[in-house]
Amino acid sequence: MTESLPAGGFKTEALDLPGWTHVYSGKVRDLYVPADEAITEKIGQECVLVVASDRISAYDHVLGSEIPDKGRVLTQLSLWWFEQLDVEHHVLASTVEGGVPAEVEGRAMICKKLDMFPVECIARGYLTGSGLAEYKEHGTVCEIPLPEGLVDGSRLEKALFTPSAKAEVGEHDVNITYDDVVAMVGDDIAARLSELTLKIYTRAEEIARERGIILADTKVEFGIDAATGVITLGDEVLTPDSSRFWDASTYAPGKSQPSYDKQYVRDWLTSAESGWDKSSDTPPPALPADVVERTRARYVEAYEKLTGRTFA
Repeated sequence: MTESLPAGGFKTEALDLPGWTHVYSGKVRDLYVPADEAITEKIGQECVLVVASDRISAYDHVLGSEIPDKGRVLTQLSLWWFEQLDVEHHVLASTVEGGVPAEVEGRAMICKKLDMFPVECIARGYLTGSGLAEYKEHGTVCEIPLPEGLVDGSRLEKALFTPSAKAEVGEHDVNITYDDVVAMVGDDIAARLSELTLKIYTRAEEIARERGIILADTKVEFGIDAATGVITLGDEVLTPDSSRFWDASTYAPGKSQPSYDKQYVRDWLTSAESGWDKSSDTPPPALPADVVERTRARYVEAYEKLTGRTFA
């Protein structure tokens, strides 16, 4: 969440939340700033209300269909992870008692305003996705050389920091090199971003593995806390929308691994049944009820397996 909010965004129907003004909507989250000085006085610093919706995106489109409870699952899972990680983060409050409006309790957080770095900080412990595509062509990931003979799903000898540059709304982020990050933010900050990203991944990978889940890769974002000057973890963290989680019991290198995310949505949209061409400018069709329910169940399963809690 930045002091100067990003341009563009998605047009959504904003909620009327007493004391808060809607300022921006991303694919999934809506941002509000205090309209009442009493809120800032209570929190003690500048802040932003981050509300996770039930919207879902795929192939750079926000779908007309929503996934019930998705916003609550993502928020509650992020809050749980923030508790597990020994890293400075942006959450100030997440309850009505702390100042969150009752209308969005459970899917909203009051957060510090951060000056966000223009870098998507990605840690990869396994070879798949865009990293696999680059490896097949060049034997590298973000120009980092890798051993020969790796396949889809191979565990890497050590986790890699493989950043990407934030793209405009509706566009794909672009993989960049560590030297590119240095050019963008300087040597010291680049080193710190890499260190923090790999620290978060390493700890989270251990926790997930203990629960029968493989954390293949994850994306985190950082910014500077204007009040303290400290590099601070922002946005969501270690959710199925920002990470690739696999079931350890079915993991087998050499093939695509089923993941705890919107795989059902992607698979249906690219099926003959949907009749949709993802290369066209036509908006995706509405999702069938069974795809919605299976996607919801997958998100809830990830939350319950990771946290050991029952989603209510």
